[in-house]
Amino acid sequence: MAISSITNALGAGSGVDVAALVGSLVDAQFANKTAQLTNQSATITKQISGVSSLKSGITSFASALTSLVKGGSLATAPTSSNAGIVNVSALSGAKLAGLSASVEVRQLATAQVATSTPRPDTIAAVGRGSFTLTFGTAEVANGAMTGFTAGAGEPISIPITAGNSGLSGIARAINAAGAGVTATVLTDSAGSRLSIKGATGEAKAFTLTATEDPEAPGLSALNIGPGGTTTIGTVAKDAIVAVDGTALKRPTNSIGDLITGVKLDLVSASVGTTVTIGSTAPTASLSQAVSDFVETFNQLNSAIKEQTDPVTGALRSDAAATGLQRQLRQLTLTPLSTGAATGAPTTLAEIGVRTNRDGTLSVDSNVLSSMLNKYPTAVEAMFADGKGASGNGISGALAAISEAATNVKTGLGASAMRYSKAQGDVASDQSDLSDAEAVMTKRLTAQYAAMDARVAAYKSTQAFLKQQVEAWNSSS
Repeated sequence: MAISSITNALGAGSGVDVAALVGSLVDAQFANKTAQLTNQSATITKQISGVSSLKSGITSFASALTSLVKGGSLATAPTSSNAGIVNVSALSGAKLAGLSASVEVRQLATAQVATSTPRPDTIAAVGRGSFTLTFGTAEVANGAMTGFTAGAGEPISIPITAGNSGLSGIARAINAAGAGVTATVLTDSAGSRLSIKGATGEAKAFTLTATEDPEAPGLSALNIGPGGTTTIGTVAKDAIVAVDGTALKRPTNSIGDLITGVKLDLVSASVGTTVTIGSTAPTASLSQAVSDFVETFNQLNSAIKEQTDPVTGALRSDAAATGLQRQLRQLTLTPLSTGAATGAPTTLAEIGVRTNRDGTLSVDSNVLSSMLNKYPTAVEAMFADGKGASGNGISGALAAISEAATNVKTGLGASAMRYSKAQGDVASDQSDLSDAEAVMTKRLTAQYAAMDARVAAYKSTQAFLKQQVEAWNSSS
């Protein structure tokens, strides 16, 4: 008989609710183990959640601080007294405290632009053959190139075939060569012109010389160079910048090698106008950064305290979590810069970051203000970009803590793997327990089914005997 049929018939003979009895017996047998596994699963789930929360907290903290430091707002920045003539920005790793220089922009760097005479349309064939593009220095007068000296670079050949023999096709062929010039087609009521522009700098002047296919001549009409019919609209020139009175040339208007640590972006030429280049310390930004650091630290510290609480904390026995807490508590006393002047601060504690009795941090604004005024360079160095531990700034120190905390062998990464495995083991035990309950249920059901059948047989025999006795009594 199938188990379902047995269960439906149980109790028919004995009158006992055998299904409920079996269920109660099985539950009683496995109640303690079931509760134990359920509690273990709940505890591990909290541990996994706690580890994930702390890992996210420390990595986000370290990443945000690194981004802030790399953003440059915490470093001394160069200044220009006239941004309409020259803009300035700091180069990576620059130390600009005390920067002072004067700049006069006498000439901007320009690029040669050569434009052909108008043609009726952009599609009609000009000719076939090839162009030779050569870079060098040029002499130009009244829009005409009067002289050219080739540079050391190899000339570049640009083939012009039947498929690209119109102005548009020639422009495409020149651009496809990637030779350092850009070709466009300009159109107005007078017709279409081929315009070619090079890079800035006097050594980037160029000639374009046609070698014509005898069967399809015409390309020489687009020649650029002495004797050519194209117009030189803009002449290739170097920028001329006088730094502290010394005139220097550069091929571009973005210059990073004239003033140490500073990139100059030339905006306009103004002969006789001196622009003062100086620097400004990020006092307000550093003060705000310290306050933001303390606020974020306290949020993370609160989360760690909750997870490691000796009574209720899910991670109270987790060495990685308690190790993270210990490392963070030592952070205010960790040297963050090296080579500081005598008396200059090198730790957070020395610039007014105080550790309270409950482990939180607070800022003594008076001390911080005093340190920023007395030792701006030293405080800035503590927030300099760096990796690793001591001597590489607060972002480096915090990054080292984050890396250790999330390590998959000794940190929270290892804890996460350990708890995940434990959760899998509990799930396996719960599955085994469920199988054992099913086996016991089947066994007890079969036992009680057999008992119930015997009781039913006894009752049937009893009823028959009773009937016979009553029949005998009646006949007598």
